[in-house]
Amino acid sequence: MPYRRLPNTDNARHKALLKASHKGKETPPFKLAFSQSTYQRIVSFLPGYEKKMLHQKSALSRQIERNKDYHTLQKKARLYISHYIQVVNMSIQRRETSSSILEYYKLNGYSGKLPPLNTEEEIIKWGENIIEGETQRLRKGMSPITNPTIAVVKVRYEKFQEAYWNQKNLQLSNNRALKELADLRPTADDIILHIWNEVEESFRDLPDDLRREKAMEYGLVYIFRKNELSDQNLFNSPRLGIS
Repeated sequence: MPYRRLPNTDNARHKALLKASHKGKETPPFKLAFSQSTYQRIVSFLPGYEKKMLHQKSALSRQIERNKDYHTLQKKARLYISHYIQVVNMSIQRRETSSSILEYYKLNGYSGKLPPLNTEEEIIKWGENIIEGETQRLRKGMSPITNPTIAVVKVRYEKFQEAYWNQKNLQLSNNRALKELADLRPTADDIILHIWNEVEESFRDLPDDLRREKAMEYGLVYIFRKNELSDQNLFNSPRLGIS
């Protein structure tokens, strides 16, 4: 015996509600397989649900759209920050500057190695450290680090930092839209359950195959189990002369 499968995604829920809504519009009330009170629930609920779905899809689309540019800016910022620190270390190795300058950048303790620059937060942290450290050095009249200069690093860093916060805001917007949509799911599920129960009840006196066929016109979904699917294929086999 096939079993019905209630929708478990937002798209499937929307499809089920939309199908029932269309049925409610095109079918006279006395012929409709679910009650008018249920139809009114659909009419009241569906526009808001569709609006939340569109809002969430739009928020996700904006996030994805800007993601490529964001990662490009992230790579550039990491590259310039790492190059700058490498130049500082090489300057110390050539004895052109004292190792004491590492304190300005909060690099003492890394023994000439690069600090971790794997995450967004680490890039922001070390970008801020070297910009602040070089600014302090220049105020004291010390020779600037060049190739790259801190001005060039700062441009790359600030572009990435701006993109980082924009991306965070887009993520928050998408998460908020997802939560708002999730809050509506129990209501959507309850309405769909009422629709499907009422439809099956309306067609309860029909033979099983016809009952399912009529119910499917209202959006109900039935799933055959594996053994039932095999029986169906066998029953419909041309070798039996049945089409």
